[in-house]
Amino acid sequence: MNNRTDHGFLVLADVSGFTAFVTTTELEHGSEIIAALLDEVIGHLSPPLEIQEVEGDAVFALAGAGADLARRRLLEVLEDAFVAFKARQREMQAAETCFCGACQQISTLDLKMVVHHGPFFRHTVGGRNRVTGTAVILVHRLLKNGLARTGGYALLTEPVVRSLGIDAEQARLPSHTERYEHLGDVRCFVRELNVAPLGPPSSPLPVGERVG
Repeated sequence: MNNRTDHGFLVLADVSGFTAFVTTTELEHGSEIIAALLDEVIGHLSPPLEIQEVEGDAVFALAGAGADLARRRLLEVLEDAFVAFKARQREMQAAETCFCGACQQISTLDLKMVVHHGPFFRHTVGGRNRVTGTAVILVHRLLKNGLARTGGYALLTEPVVRSLGIDAEQARLPSHTERYEHLGDVRCFVRELNVAPLGPPSSPLPVGERVG
């Protein structure tokens, strides 16, 4: 399995608002909240995706060429993870009786995902399975993008849309281009993740819609 080139989808699910949250709230409760939300995301990404690593406020997952993942199902998996994140967030907010800063700011967090499709190299470092390559660098760079958006979204690179067989215009996915040193222009498409914003704790959990 190791020390070979693979090809497939690379996914980063990132908690938006993480830096402001952890730097302005109580460390103990803040860390517990982030861990609970990331656990929910991991549980819905894997399977079918393979969790490569938890990177602070983000989950790095992938699906290689041999993954048991129907390409049409990838977006469904991402949306399910987002809905689960929001449902867990809502449950935590509704059940919270602590008045510390962290517990009172759960609703400020959100989830964004970036997805790329390309080749990567599997190898072992210090007994741990790792992946490297330009595609891995690119998907991490895309976390820092120029999108001025609130709420959850999935940023899909052009190779992802092409691999999934999606007509971006027909699916009404707005395009967005980022430029990075050594990587050049990276054309992407934005897919909204459809859960209504958090309301009062007593309000019912809305059901996410499918897009496209």
